[in-house]
Amino acid sequence: MMDSEQYNMGDIDIAWCPGCGDFGILKVLKEALAELDIAPQNLVIVSGIGQAAKIPHYLKCNFFNGLHGRALPAATAIKTANPALTVIAESGDGDMYGEGGNHFIHTIRRNPNIANFVHNNMVYGLTKGQASPTSQKGFVTPVQVAGVILEPFNPLAVAIALDASFVARAFIGDKEQTKELMKKAIVHKGYALLDIFQPCVSFNKINTNKWFKENTYYIDEKHDPANRNAAFKLACESVKLPLGVFYINKSKKPFEECITAYESYDQPLYKRQPDKIKLQELINSF
Repeated sequence: MMDSEQYNMGDIDIAWCPGCGDFGILKVLKEALAELDIAPQNLVIVSGIGQAAKIPHYLKCNFFNGLHGRALPAATAIKTANPALTVIAESGDGDMYGEGGNHFIHTIRRNPNIANFVHNNMVYGLTKGQASPTSQKGFVTPVQVAGVILEPFNPLAVAIALDASFVARAFIGDKEQTKELMKKAIVHKGYALLDIFQPCVSFNKINTNKWFKENTYYIDEKHDPANRNAAFKLACESVKLPLGVFYINKSKKPFEECITAYESYDQPLYKRQPDKIKLQELINSF
C-alpha cells in the first residue's frame, strides 16, 4: 500500500489516483528537504507536464511549472541566475526522456548544480496509458495494441556515457533508501540524476510494486562510483535492475561557476558586476 490513504493535504485536491507512487515520492521529498534544513524560500522546483510534474503544487516552495519536456533549461537558467537557490527539476519519464530528451542530453553536458528527479513508471499516466520512452518491449497499451516494438530508453547508461557528474536510481517502495539518495543528489555539486521507479496503478498493470520488488537489487557496497566503466556496465543490466549510486564524477565544475565574464558567480545575476577584462576577452572570442 502506498501513502495515498494516509496522506493529508488539508484542503488541497490531489490529482493522483489512490495508490500512485507519486504520493510516496512527495512524502519522501518533504522529509529529505526537512532533514537537509532547506528553507522553502530558498528552494525552487521546476517541472513540465504530467502527473509527476504536479509535485511542486503540493509543496511550500517557489516553483516554475512549464511546457512539456522543458523543465531542465528553466532549472538551469534559475540556478545560473541565482546560485544560492536549491533547484530541483522534477517530472516523469515521458516528460524528461521523451519530450525533454534533447534538453536531458545537453543539461548533462552543461552540468548545472541541480538535482533531476525523474518519476519512472514506464508509461504515460496523464494521457491515459500509452507507452513512454522507458516502457518495456512487448508492453501492450491502447495505442501500442500489438505491444511496444522498441527497446526501452536507458537514461542511466546515456547519462554515464555523457559523463554526468552523479547518476543514481531508486525505488519508492523503499522509502528510506530513496530519501537518502534524494539527499545525496541534492547536496551533490553539479548535475545529479535520480531515476525513481514508481508504480502507475491505473495504466501499468505489469510494472507494479511487486514487479519492482522482484526485479531490482541494490548495488554492492564494494562498487566504486568513480569507476565509470563499472557504472556503465551496471546501467546496462536488464535481467535485474540495480538500485543505488552508479556513478559520481567530482572533478567536473558546475555550469554556473564557468561563466567567466563576472567577478563572482555566487550572487544573483542582477547583483553581479562584470569583469571588464574577461568580458572583453569573451566578446573577442566570437
